[in-house]
Amino acid sequence: MSFLHNLEEYRAARRKLEWQGTFKEYLELVRRRPWICQLSHSRIFRMIMAAGVEKTEGVKRYRFFTRELFGLDEALEKLVEEYLHPAARRLDVRHRILLLMGPVSGGKSTLVTLLKRGLEEYSRTDEGAVYAIKGCPMHEEPLHLIPAAVRDAFAKEYNVHIEGELCPVCRLRVETEYAGRIEEVPVERIFFSEERRVGIGTFTPSDPKSQDIAELTGSIDFSTIAEYGAESDPRAYRFDGELNIANRGLMEFQEMLKCDEKFLWNLLSLSQEGNFKAGRYSLISADEMITAHTNESEYRAFIANRRNEALVSRMIVMRIPYNLRVSDEVRIYEKLINQSDLNEVHLAPFALRAAAVFSVLSRLRESRKPGLDLVKKMRLYDGEEIEGFSRRDLAELRSEHPDEGMNGVDPRYVVNRLSSALIRSETGCLNALEVLRALREGLGQHPSIGREEQERLLNFIVTARQEYDEFARREAQHAFACSYEESARILCENYLDNVDAYCRQAAICDPVTGEKLEPDERLMRSIEEQIGISENAKKAFREEILIWVSAGSRKGKRFDFTRHPRLREAIEKKLFADMRDVIKITTSTRNPDPLQVKRIEEVRARLVADQGYCLVCAAELLRYAGSLLNR
Repeated sequence: MSFLHNLEEYRAARRKLEWQGTFKEYLELVRRRPWICQLSHSRIFRMIMAAGVEKTEGVKRYRFFTRELFGLDEALEKLVEEYLHPAARRLDVRHRILLLMGPVSGGKSTLVTLLKRGLEEYSRTDEGAVYAIKGCPMHEEPLHLIPAAVRDAFAKEYNVHIEGELCPVCRLRVETEYAGRIEEVPVERIFFSEERRVGIGTFTPSDPKSQDIAELTGSIDFSTIAEYGAESDPRAYRFDGELNIANRGLMEFQEMLKCDEKFLWNLLSLSQEGNFKAGRYSLISADEMITAHTNESEYRAFIANRRNEALVSRMIVMRIPYNLRVSDEVRIYEKLINQSDLNEVHLAPFALRAAAVFSVLSRLRESRKPGLDLVKKMRLYDGEEIEGFSRRDLAELRSEHPDEGMNGVDPRYVVNRLSSALIRSETGCLNALEVLRALREGLGQHPSIGREEQERLLNFIVTARQEYDEFARREAQHAFACSYEESARILCENYLDNVDAYCRQAAICDPVTGEKLEPDERLMRSIEEQIGISENAKKAFREEILIWVSAGSRKGKRFDFTRHPRLREAIEKKLFADMRDVIKITTSTRNPDPLQVKRIEEVRARLVADQGYCLVCAAELLRYAGSLLNR
């Protein structure tokens, strides 16, 4: 299908969505689909809920945000349930400015951008359709045409609440063009667009000496004053400020707390009463969700100034901390890298995870719980099982430090260092060691990192290196176990024969001599000790294995030790330990035995085929695993 054909289909779909009619015809639409006249907060809430909600481990996950935001489930749930949901029900919280507060590069701007792009798409659906008075500079709700004296009667008949008054332009048009016959006023369907300045506004503070309040509230059109005779004539005024064009949708106030005070005064009335002052007119109604974002230090300075008390009381502050889950941090880096042109560089397994471990550790606070260090806490947050702790401990851990995640290494720094390492890569592959090296080198170049903080972060790099060491051992032993599958199967069957004899208190028949032998305790313990099974726990573990094997046999399932995670780990570790000398010799000797080289090549091929490696990083993993064994 050609591009031009797709373009024509797009135009046809757009024409199909368009609608024009009179206010009388619009009332029939309202009777059939009353949600089309919902207020802005309700529209945004319904948009988020329409995308779907998942609930896992007591936390809601909104699919609307999952494309771009990772690891902020608790903060987003609070945003939706404590602000948007009650605001959608027309509770008083809708009269508050939403202030997103958090560290730099924490996702605040991304969150607002998602809402803006979402509104653009949602206004093109049947559920999110928006209609406005045709020609209104503020594309306002057509129901504003209904006089206040008859609104109660309308509400009883249509069960729809009307909020707001006509803008000066539409009021003048109703009086002069339609002689008060509101049912003849034209109405059209509109589509939110930040580019076309419809329903979505963005205000960015600049130099207070040169920035004009007209950017927010519109300005006088001096070229038409001579024609209309007065500045108070609506036709001589441009209703094109950000507060005007954001009506019915969302207004983003970037770096609001850096703005000059005179720009913030307009928000007092708008947030509480739903109107603002512009030019020589009465208060102008506006239905829009105002959202702003800032960092914690600026917010503290802002609330410390008593002159800002009125505005502070009209804010709902939502903390947007850094992500504290390693797996989600990896997804953040993957998203940012995929947006670049460096897709040809291969990232070895654990390369991004090493950076994520470093970042998350820098954001965590020490727990008061005995036996729970930062690494265990990191793993617990990431959903891993930690002996002595459970998922139920998570809520208590988060309550220990409410500001956890508000400080630490930001994703922007990590991505900058990753970018540097990717560009400098000569092999076309980036592994975890190179990533950690790039992070370490960048610490000395960062202007805001002092010596004490640098030492703390260097310790986290060491910890991330230790995590990679453990990962490298596991990857190598798994690859060797898969490549020596027959050896692993024989070892496991031998273990199970001995476990069966041990549990039945019977002897084992030697397959060669036929001699009756006692169960090989040394063999069983050499395998069990690989996964930390103590002497006291060995009987329970062996009985568990035997029950598992028997249950599978009764169901007619073929025996496969890889289906039991702990037994699989034990067999792989035992096999890897038995082959330790082969690996050490092959990876450290300049002229290894050809048969050993062939075996290593088989393992490397397994890493490439099944575990996400390329030839470069597979060879590097095996060399590194060999160096670990030589230590």
